[in-house]
Amino acid sequence: MLLRKLWRTLGVYRAQFISMVIMIAIGIGTFVGFNIEWFSLENNVLSFLKDTGFADMRIVRESGFSKDEADRIAALDGVEAVSRFLAVNTLEKESSDVIALNFTENFAVSGFTVMEGKAYDETDESGLWLSDRYAKENGFSIGDKLILVYKNIEIEGEVRALVKAGEYLVCVPDETQLMPDYSTYGFCFASPALMKKAFGAEFYTNINALTELDKKAFSEKADAALGETLLVVSKDDTIQYSEAMGESEEGKTMGLILPVLFLAIAVLTMVTTMHRLTAAEKTQIGTLKSLGFKDRRILCHYSFYALAIGLIGTALGLLLGWLLGWFIMNPSGAMGTYLDMPSWKLSAPPFVWIVLIIINILLMLIGFLSVKKMLYGTAADALRPYTPKKMRSIALEKTGLWKVLNFGERWNLRDIFRHKTRSAMTLFGVAGCTVLILAALGMQDTMNEFVDSFYDKAIRYELRINLDSEKVDNGEARKIAEGCSADTCAQMSVQLNGESFALEVYSIKNDTLRFIGEDNEFAALPAEGAFICERIAKKQGLKTGDSFTFSPFGSSESYTCKVSGIVRSLTESIVLSEESAEKLKLEYKINTLYSKQTEIEPSESILNTQTKKSIIDSFDTFMKIMHVMIWLLIIAAAVLGVVVLYDLGVMSYTERFREMATLKVIGFKDRKIGRLLIGQNMLLTAVGIILGIPAALGVLKFLIVNLAKEYELRINVSALSFIISIALVLGVSLIVALMIARKNKKIDMVEALKAQE
Repeated sequence: MLLRKLWRTLGVYRAQFISMVIMIAIGIGTFVGFNIEWFSLENNVLSFLKDTGFADMRIVRESGFSKDEADRIAALDGVEAVSRFLAVNTLEKESSDVIALNFTENFAVSGFTVMEGKAYDETDESGLWLSDRYAKENGFSIGDKLILVYKNIEIEGEVRALVKAGEYLVCVPDETQLMPDYSTYGFCFASPALMKKAFGAEFYTNINALTELDKKAFSEKADAALGETLLVVSKDDTIQYSEAMGESEEGKTMGLILPVLFLAIAVLTMVTTMHRLTAAEKTQIGTLKSLGFKDRRILCHYSFYALAIGLIGTALGLLLGWLLGWFIMNPSGAMGTYLDMPSWKLSAPPFVWIVLIIINILLMLIGFLSVKKMLYGTAADALRPYTPKKMRSIALEKTGLWKVLNFGERWNLRDIFRHKTRSAMTLFGVAGCTVLILAALGMQDTMNEFVDSFYDKAIRYELRINLDSEKVDNGEARKIAEGCSADTCAQMSVQLNGESFALEVYSIKNDTLRFIGEDNEFAALPAEGAFICERIAKKQGLKTGDSFTFSPFGSSESYTCKVSGIVRSLTESIVLSEESAEKLKLEYKINTLYSKQTEIEPSESILNTQTKKSIIDSFDTFMKIMHVMIWLLIIAAAVLGVVVLYDLGVMSYTERFREMATLKVIGFKDRKIGRLLIGQNMLLTAVGIILGIPAALGVLKFLIVNLAKEYELRINVSALSFIISIALVLGVSLIVALMIARKNKKIDMVEALKAQE
């Protein structure tokens, strides 16, 4: 009997039932999806890096390391294994693509995974183990010949296998390129035997180490073992590790915002819906009680409604979460365009299942408590229809403004304050919808401002030219720069309070680069002092006018400099003009040129070049992924708005059923009553939007700080985004209000007015 009643009741309240299931499914789906994303990413990345021997520490010296020095590092306590390593950018002779050629002395450190082809052979004098993603994009296969050019040395080899390497998990030439472009940039590995054959000797600029020591402890031991202070780069400082773990942290952050918003709305709406459902079922509850059904059976019966919503919503949410996780975490998905790894297994952290159990228990408890309130007293008490609480006069009625308001406005205001919980839920739902849409569009505006500021206005060169600093002195570098109307830059690594940063010495005469100050205006290079980027200023606690002391790696000299300004930068860097460097008596070597020309004649002095177009193209890929995510957020916000507003609108209609019937009896037309319903909905929507806008800006700031802190972004929300957000929310609310308003045409006045008898 109760089972048949269950299905009949679900049919009567199907709108509320379906809407609650949808909200629970969306909340659980986003919660599960984002947690699957970061957990799977972390597991797959760490497993891949471990399998390929991704180095924990890298000691760097341009003059290279001997075998004896590598052995001294290997003998240190806490060091598991080391390998001398060399990575150089070469040009593929036929296409002029840049291919990073790598040599590792010990394959267990900084190695790779063979996807197809022959295993690594350290005695192979002509074998190349080529990136499978680069090979696919450029039509290479096993057995093909490649000719790589480095410093006018041609290195010919045959593709032995297609591989993936932890050292190129994020396959970009440097930090200025945000996304990989495998059509123009790739990597390959070769054996020490090929190195000897091509260069005539072994030469390694890195000692890569596997160690559990932290950077400070390792640096101290390495400096003592080698007798000098050298640049040590930890895995946390590499793009590959830091960006991958950064993506994982971003997934955790997103999993903290969206699911909480959806689940909070769903649970709070559940409280209101179950209360109204049991209130509407009060007579049925009284009938069951008078027929002899025990309170326990009635409690179990109505609690099952909430449990059914939770279980069905959870099942759909798990499916939605898996699809969301797969959308982000698959070789062809959003993360697959950024990370290059062999395994894309999906898994969820254990706490997800605990949270899902707690959510379902909570939903069942909401249903239990809602019906328990209706069971107080005798069967006769339960049979009496639910009577809403008595309405008191609101404060506004005592003001002169009340007399100005028309009947409809007064009626709606009284109803809003009479049903505070339902009104608050409507405001919360509208505000949540506004937050999602405006934050999504604001993120897009912010990234557009970033692209416009850096790639359109600050970066004005067309070609970046990397010089062979071993063959070119500063005088010759300036002559090359004059020949192609280029500006010069000397890049080196320095130590500042135990942290390593890039130091860049510029001579800007051809307006190829500009520097963006804190006020978002372009700042001229200082003749004295230095610019520091915002990230360094924050990490080191520096501000304009402060002094700081840095020391170049490989040098015992220290230099004290004043902060002349704080700038926005793509890299963590300290920027000096040549005049400022000369005043400091800082020795530097020009190794990079920036030219507005699109091509330059190759020479022995030039290692390779990089076009601005290749950087922009990679960023376009990044923006396409972001646009997809933004549209997903907007769609989710629209669904949220429709579901919440429709559920609460139906609830409002049910609660005011007799009132609308009374209005019809005294002569109000359906259109007039419909306008009353729409008016209340739009009033609450307007207030919800007003509350949602500052919340959206707060969420946007949180997202930028936690999801894109490495880009030094500025919050930027255009007027158009505000207009679109407000128009979308108002549009969704109006559509739902029109759907609810049409219901008043079906009111049976006699039945409605006799319902309380």
